[in-house]
Amino acid sequence: MRRTPIWGRRSGAGRSRRNGAAVVAVLLTGALALAGCAKDSGDGGTNTAQGQGCQLSAPPAGAVAPTTAATQQQPPPNAGAMRVGLAFDIGGRGDASFNDASVAGVDRAKAEMGLADTKELDAGAGEPEDAKQTRLRQLAREGYNPVIAVGYAYADALKIVAPEFPGTRFAIIDETIEGMPNVTSLVFAEEQGSFLVGVIAAHRSKNCHIGFVGGVNTPLIQKFEAGFVAGARAAAPDIKIERKYLTPAGDFSGFQDPNKGSEVATGQLEAGADVIYHAAGASGKGVFASVQSANAQAIGVDSDQYNQPTVAEYKDVIVSSMLKRVDLAVYDYIAAVARNDLSTVPKKFDLSIDGVGYSTSGGKITDLVPTVDAYKAAIARNEIQVSDKP
Repeated sequence: MRRTPIWGRRSGAGRSRRNGAAVVAVLLTGALALAGCAKDSGDGGTNTAQGQGCQLSAPPAGAVAPTTAATQQQPPPNAGAMRVGLAFDIGGRGDASFNDASVAGVDRAKAEMGLADTKELDAGAGEPEDAKQTRLRQLAREGYNPVIAVGYAYADALKIVAPEFPGTRFAIIDETIEGMPNVTSLVFAEEQGSFLVGVIAAHRSKNCHIGFVGGVNTPLIQKFEAGFVAGARAAAPDIKIERKYLTPAGDFSGFQDPNKGSEVATGQLEAGADVIYHAAGASGKGVFASVQSANAQAIGVDSDQYNQPTVAEYKDVIVSSMLKRVDLAVYDYIAAVARNDLSTVPKKFDLSIDGVGYSTSGGKITDLVPTVDAYKAAIARNEIQVSDKP
């Protein structure tokens, strides 16, 4: 397979790291500009015959530095008296994605810290806004402390409920809330992890044509799209990319509609895409089903979906997943509460602390690990800056 390098290889004493970084920045800017000009139906790919794969750029040079742990390694604290409440986002336990990742963090805390009790409350599609307030109040009144709100949809409710229970600690995933002393925000660099799976998609596509399916068109899910497109175009500037959201902002059913996920994925496959990345929660099951029927390939999200029991029937087409370590964030937060030291919770869970990443389960991308890790190291060194906006 022909490779067309866009990053100059470093050789001899005449090539400085500063010059190398400048080249990366200039060329990546060009790749991102191309991504910004793309329409939903994609563009480019005119120099690549269908079935021939992409003309791939060389990965960035430089040492692959190890990442650091999100928190310093300490023995798990004793949390034998702690009762943890989880207020789920739409999809709840069994979504094989975002909610299940939060459950994994609580389950690990239960096993390693000896939690006294846990309770989970589900969200309903199309529910009124005050239903979220009711769930948070119920958990706080029943003595669960901390209470973890799974998803940015709880932001407005939490701003009302948290001041009513000043002795209860709350956390919210995917939303920054400032000025409330008993609320901790757990946020992620989704665009960085999505960049890596964009690289994977470009390398695995036989048609040089890939797709992205978003659940709900919000700034959060746009971060997944932005990173995926940037990574794919950094690896293959001429790649064609389909992009579509299941529902507009405000309609959260896009995270729990496998039929719609299947319909959109089918359209992208019929257009020529042969690798599809979804950031659509439980709707991703429909994406996987269509990909499997078309004998194509898929990339999961949030959890390592190759190993998720609720989507096990599709594992043959899942080549990787973008790992958003909600499990790590939830575990670290519970440990910090148990130690009464919230200063150890990172401001953002990013690539430098393995707060986001990619999975290799199933051995389908083993050959790509050195390439993907080279991009990962360049991002961690800040030589590649990934925009969080499409």
